[in-house]
Amino acid sequence: MEHKNPSPTGIVLMNLGGPRTLSEVGPFLHSLFSDREIIQLPAQSTLGPLIARLRTPRLEKVYAGIGGGSPLYDWTVRQGEGLVKRLDALSPQTAPHRFYLAFRYTEPSSAQALRRMAADGVRRVVAFPQYPQYSCTSTGSSLHELWASARRLRLDTAFRWSVVDRWSTHPAYVQAMAAKVREGLAEFPESERDDVVVLFSAHSLPQRVINKGDPYLQEVAGTVRDVMRELGDRHEHILSFQADVGPVTWQGPATESVIQALGKQGRRNILIVGIVFTSDHLDTLSEIDVEFAEVARKSGVTGFRRAPAPNDDPLFLDAMAQVVADHLGSGSPCGPQFALRCAGCADPACREILNPVRPDRPTAPDVTP
Repeated sequence: MEHKNPSPTGIVLMNLGGPRTLSEVGPFLHSLFSDREIIQLPAQSTLGPLIARLRTPRLEKVYAGIGGGSPLYDWTVRQGEGLVKRLDALSPQTAPHRFYLAFRYTEPSSAQALRRMAADGVRRVVAFPQYPQYSCTSTGSSLHELWASARRLRLDTAFRWSVVDRWSTHPAYVQAMAAKVREGLAEFPESERDDVVVLFSAHSLPQRVINKGDPYLQEVAGTVRDVMRELGDRHEHILSFQADVGPVTWQGPATESVIQALGKQGRRNILIVGIVFTSDHLDTLSEIDVEFAEVARKSGVTGFRRAPAPNDDPLFLDAMAQVVADHLGSGSPCGPQFALRCAGCADPACREILNPVRPDRPTAPDVTP
């Protein structure tokens, strides 16, 4: 296929990352507990590394239990491959497309992605965070790091940028997630299916972040609402939160406590759905599949299943491609909500887009200031 663009369009897939080997667990935790955009601790430069060192041995054992490392990198590569293949067909005017990974706490880093794009002659780039629901701690933190890296490398004018800042209610994404819920429900005997409680579980946030006005909570709830509508609102459902770490107060209710409460209420069938997770990693393979499954067993829940993660499911790859194609076609540097800062925000640059695309020239490769 002959492409109209003189240079590739870059798609940067952003995520927190995960240790791929046991030797990377310690550095991963050190980076996580040193990041004040997620966890704020007193004397963080001292306390953060200390907590990381104390938690490393236990987490190494947990990762050993799921194969010795996180599969997040491999899944993201597969998603990127499927994404650009579909994008070339959906958006030929911006083709060819190439994907680059930019992880927050593990490699490949934002700096590595930027260097590779520069070497490939990329001029137009879409930052595509793999967090469908916006939060300052995930999308916001990753964008901060991306822009800072570009400035450090003196690549701040090398590319024209736009940002898919949230995609939690995009119809294609909602349909893909609803399909995963249906797959999970199909694991229950038909005679028990109407009794299943659909337990949507999302990664928790520190309560101080929610209180500041972070939109994550309302966006997760919006995804749950839309997925249930897609399913015809036929099942009881509830939202809970998991993966709280560190000595701070986290958003609840905790998924573990909800499972225990459902067991006490006599509910025997639970389908848990990782509603914010686009691929399998520690939160699904260990926390849900091992820890929560044991909690369910002890609570008298005899039917405990997890809806499969999207991973490289073709329907989900179609959704990713449609999200980016719609974004490119809009010609906008971001979504309509992106510029609205949290009510308690103290950082005037928190919704920055470095060298944004011109809204009136959605496919133009020109990068002159």
